[in-house]
Amino acid sequence: MKVKAQAKYIRMSPSKVRLVLDQVRGLPAADALVLLKFSERGASDPVYKVLASAVANADNNYGFDAEELVVAECFADEGPTLKRWRPRARGRATAIQKKTSHITIVVSDGEEG
Repeated sequence: MKVKAQAKYIRMSPSKVRLVLDQVRGLPAADALVLLKFSERGASDPVYKVLASAVANADNNYGFDAEELVVAECFADEGPTLKRWRPRARGRATAIQKKTSHITIVVSDGEEG
């Protein structure tokens, strides 16, 4: 069985989040939490929170053993982009795009089906 947790509208570009998610994909959940705890990337904090939430959901709602959970799927989709303007020389303006992410992590008990 698979259990999911999601965080939406995280103010970080999805490409930065995907670099961290690639490190934890397929790992046991306990090992992934340790790796995220000591990672120096900025995206590791929101990913850690989502993974901890997925483990807590599996433990509290479905009675899974937290030690046996594996990160089955994890992905970061692009959320809405905040559009801002920066003044430039000669009365012009340049667009600044502040991207957001939707982070989804699915943990599994390791059994198929």
